[in-house]
Amino acid sequence: MSAEVNYRIGVDVGGTFTDIVLVGEDSKLFVKKLSSTPDRYDDAIIDGISSILNEAGVLAVQVKEVCHSTTAATNAVLERKGARVGLITTSGFRDVLELRRLRVPTLYDLFYTPPEPLVPRYLRFEIEERVSAQGKILKSVDLQEVLGIVNDLVNEGVDSVAICLINSFTNPENEQVIGKFITERFPKLFVTISTDVIPAIREFERTSTTVANAYLMPFMNRYINSLRERLSGMGIKAPISVMQSSGGMITSQMAAVKPIFALESGPVAGVAGATYLSRKMDIPDLLTFDMGGTTTKAAVIENGNPYKSGEYEIGAPISRSSRLVKGGGYLLMVRAVDVAEVGAGGGSVVSLDKGGSFQVGPRSSGAVPGPICYDRGGKEPTTSDANILLGYLNPEFLLGGALKVNLEDTRRIFEAKVSNPLKLGLHETAFGVHQVANASMARAMRSVTTERGRDVRSFTMVAFGGSGPCHAASLAALLGIRKIIIPASPGLFSSLGLLAADQEHEFVRSLMMNRGIAHVEELEDQFMLLEQESLRTFQVEGYEASNINFTRHADVHYIGQIHELTIPIPDLTPFNEIKELFEKEHERTYGYRSINEQIEVVNIRVTGRQIIPKVRQTDLTTIGSSLYNYVGKKPDRKAYFGQGWGLIEVPVISRYDVDLKYRAGPAIIEEYDTTIVIPPDWSVRRDSDWNLILGLES
Repeated sequence: MSAEVNYRIGVDVGGTFTDIVLVGEDSKLFVKKLSSTPDRYDDAIIDGISSILNEAGVLAVQVKEVCHSTTAATNAVLERKGARVGLITTSGFRDVLELRRLRVPTLYDLFYTPPEPLVPRYLRFEIEERVSAQGKILKSVDLQEVLGIVNDLVNEGVDSVAICLINSFTNPENEQVIGKFITERFPKLFVTISTDVIPAIREFERTSTTVANAYLMPFMNRYINSLRERLSGMGIKAPISVMQSSGGMITSQMAAVKPIFALESGPVAGVAGATYLSRKMDIPDLLTFDMGGTTTKAAVIENGNPYKSGEYEIGAPISRSSRLVKGGGYLLMVRAVDVAEVGAGGGSVVSLDKGGSFQVGPRSSGAVPGPICYDRGGKEPTTSDANILLGYLNPEFLLGGALKVNLEDTRRIFEAKVSNPLKLGLHETAFGVHQVANASMARAMRSVTTERGRDVRSFTMVAFGGSGPCHAASLAALLGIRKIIIPASPGLFSSLGLLAADQEHEFVRSLMMNRGIAHVEELEDQFMLLEQESLRTFQVEGYEASNINFTRHADVHYIGQIHELTIPIPDLTPFNEIKELFEKEHERTYGYRSINEQIEVVNIRVTGRQIIPKVRQTDLTTIGSSLYNYVGKKPDRKAYFGQGWGLIEVPVISRYDVDLKYRAGPAIIEEYDTTIVIPPDWSVRRDSDWNLILGLES
């Protein structure tokens, strides 16, 4: 037991598994994968951390930081388990949440019903106040009116209040007066004011975002406090950081009061790790493929940076026609890594429709009972069951022996429920399930590339997640991608990504600037104000100013357009150069530019990052050597690769057995946290950092 080495812990909680990694300053890595506990997510976290510390012989006091990503907040919205929320808004704007944007995910469905607002109409109250579009207070707040409203809300059992007033982004004074009054008079109520969350133009988007934050704040407070108390109880006093939807980390205190920024923390953690690899390996353009037990996530990294969007919807499936058709979920005006997500994972249930065709997902067997092969009472065939029957996964055990496989029940139930009704052979049916799952996942891949004006074939795929490396080669071939990277510990890569991310805060301000001026003083002054605000936030959290750097972006559109493109803005950029940067991105995304149209800068954004000192940063390219050792020869097994190849004998090897030179497929590479399938027409090699590189034969 060594007391000299300090350690960091990464914890990623998914719908099926909770992944935990323990990394020392000496780059020594310990990993743990266990089933999630949806009824109380921190049960699996505490059990896993306790187990991994014992196995590693590490004391709790040696842990200096815990980095966390979770789907808990997302699930609270989807399952409607958030707070009872009341909304206070300007007179005339009570029904903004129901008017929405008149967008629907199914264009010709006359009977489409949008999601129920998170605040019912009887808990939405109007007050007589007004701020002009220029920020002048036309009517101040009457606190007696506010008192009556809040008393009514309290009598209705409300425990969280959202405040969103018209034009408050130009002058937040009225919102701040209401927020301060409620906090002082009703200290047990949680309060969210829109200008603290997103001080930007657009009433519906800002109201929807503010309400969602209020809806989640009590839940996230309880979750973070419970986790902190239980970690402290086992001797871990280290600070907790939480992954943001934008790909940076924030303190747990910030995540508790602004949970909306951490809503997509789970899907984004793996992208953060892939971004780190992109820069270290000097591969600027990557397409991430993260297949877990419940869903598959895809994102794009260009020039070493993840592509981000200025808004997203929670609870909305990818539309069949286009991911750009929205209206199926709760809209959040929060800048986030653009992650496409589909309900296709290892636990996705295979079902037959009335016409005799089968579909894979979006329903999942979850952590309990899980796929049939897990032998935990599952009775519905899943993607993982199909992969077991194809010979891709170990027919006896998974997770290094911790999870025993029931092959007999898997075969029997799969035949009875899928193969026999379709009158197909067992291998043909299982391979069909594998292909249908790939087709669903390909839709996510194209939605972040083709639908954004990018050629999917030009990217290198980086595959991770517990199920990703099993499907990576066949999915890449379907998309026309010829190169794949499988990083070290791919099944727990999202947890590792947490340890490679920087602390980050983003601030936004609406400008509506459309003058074709050559000087940049006004724009520069506004950027500097946001940078000062960001710096103050970091200093309050205890970070030194010397370790903070800033990047600038602007949301720009042609005058008359209703949505913007976000472009990076170098310091002291003249307005005409901003126009050229915007038009270049507009042409890339939409295929054209309108050179005679004037542009408008709608919002400016500043992202501040606290750069992790090298002595604390986890280098994801050095951890492989502590993971992979010679494990002896494993028995070959038969695997099915479709009618062209049929059922063939395949060598089963470990990553240690892969050379620095390409080795021709087929091969199956078994690891503790995943299985990597190399089809006959692919080859594989290992680089010096223990990443696997897959290439498609000509």
